Amino acid sequence: MKFFSPAMVFTALSLFTACALAADSAPEPSGCAAKRQDISARIEQAKTAGNSDQQAGLEKALSEVTANCTEASLLKEQEKKVLDAKREVSTRQSDLDKAMKKGDPDKINKRKDKLAESRKELQDEQQKLEQLQPDEDDE
Repeated sequence: MKFFSPAMVFTALSLFTACALAADSAPEPSGCAAKRQDISARIEQAKTAGNSDQQAGLEKALSEVTANCTEASLLKEQEKKVLDAKREVSTRQSDLDKAMKKGDPDKINKRKDKLAESRKELQDEQQKLEQLQPDEDDE
């Protein structure tokens, strides 16, 4: 019986590791492709769970995304979410200002918490928008 030399084993393991790392570093789908992938995964979960109503709804959603989703429409949708989040921050700031005028410490703390929550949501939506926007280097 012939044994493999340590160099051959090392080379084989190195190639295997390189292939595994290359598979892990594949870019995640984004935009419409990510939406389709997410819906497809949820369809599989619904199938596995035997939930035919949910599966039918998700299949309809997948066909709609496939037919109508464009990167431009996703960008526009995300811009709207950012605008809505900015409005929410503005409203929360106004609520905090009113509470501070009244001087009620409990309301002030609640309003501060709500404002912080709204600012976090705005930050999250802005990050999503940045991910959708094309890089200037790509143009």
